[in-house]
Amino acid sequence: MEGPLAGVRVIDLTTVAMGPYATQILGDMGADVIKVESESGDVFRQASPMRNPNMGAAFLNLNRNKRSVVIDLKSELGRVAFRKLIVEADVLVFNLRPQSMKNLGLTYEDLQVENPRLIYCGAYGFSEKGRYAGRPAFDDVVQAMCGIASLQGTTDRHVPSYVNTIMADKCAGLTVAYSISMALFEREKSGLGQAIEVPMFETLVSFTLVEHLAGETFVPPLGPTGYQRVLSEHRKPYMARDGYISILPYTDRHWLTFFEIAGEKKHLEDERFKTMTGRSKNINELYEILESIVPTRTVEEWQKLLVDSDIPVAPVMSIDDLISDSHLFDEQFFSITNPYSEGKLRNIGIPVSFSRTPGSIRRPAPRLGEHTSEIVGDLYGKPPERGVDQD
Repeated sequence: MEGPLAGVRVIDLTTVAMGPYATQILGDMGADVIKVESESGDVFRQASPMRNPNMGAAFLNLNRNKRSVVIDLKSELGRVAFRKLIVEADVLVFNLRPQSMKNLGLTYEDLQVENPRLIYCGAYGFSEKGRYAGRPAFDDVVQAMCGIASLQGTTDRHVPSYVNTIMADKCAGLTVAYSISMALFEREKSGLGQAIEVPMFETLVSFTLVEHLAGETFVPPLGPTGYQRVLSEHRKPYMARDGYISILPYTDRHWLTFFEIAGEKKHLEDERFKTMTGRSKNINELYEILESIVPTRTVEEWQKLLVDSDIPVAPVMSIDDLISDSHLFDEQFFSITNPYSEGKLRNIGIPVSFSRTPGSIRRPAPRLGEHTSEIVGDLYGKPPERGVDQD
């Protein structure tokens, strides 16, 4: 069985995380992804740990199901080869700054003449429509600018803090993947490609403000920004008798059942907590009560009681715990492969299921330039010339 994007060719001119995450998703879903690299390669190849040079762990996790070709876009022969690739492509994804693409003669206007069906997707820091256009941006910078770092510090004396994952890169990467998929769907009707802009900053502002625009949603405002439930200083994993646990009663039934289980029926009659609206207004007090109740039982006891009552509950799991999690084991989420160049590798599973056209892990992340001869040979019918380098 082939994935839903089988037959789609993607030219991947991206590095680090945002673009490669998007194109890995497209590759998992069956697309033929050709990763175009410079002679030095994607800088994320250098991020340790690694068994072999240029094959860091994060790079391996972001670049499976791709082929690598080394092309020097600063050379005329390199640009000619690249444009030959584009003629046969469905999608181009890049994270070079738009000015760099213009300098290389690789704007949408340049390329659509030769391939009017091309989906041309720019994934970079800031929209070209505003004054931040052209500025460099990485995950930390965008977390700082979009409000996330400030929100993370709200319960810690307002000292800003980054989320301990490259969330901006990955959220924007997901946006790139679904934007391209929608453009491909539209092309089936119109027969035409189009240019797409996915800026990290605006993507993460949209992501952050869904709940946190709050009172400023209304004009004039009905209150301050910030979704108070998630900003409560008492919203956190709670300390049970023997460890930390996440407990989240949410609906009216959840809270009614929880207070009954906990032997705290007195709170059932408290007018502040009887409705969703009341709980929202008094969330600090409610979560403070929850925090005081949790230490009365062990993690295992709470899990047994609350799972049986259909109340959301979970132990706090580490990254190491995930690798041995029984649920993930049941669905064979992690697989072990043995690519010829890297030895045994643990692969992160594909989270999305399709009944007829499932995605698959067909090839490991490529060595730098591993497929140059193969890809350029298809273009020219002969070995690559200078400016298009073999591995």
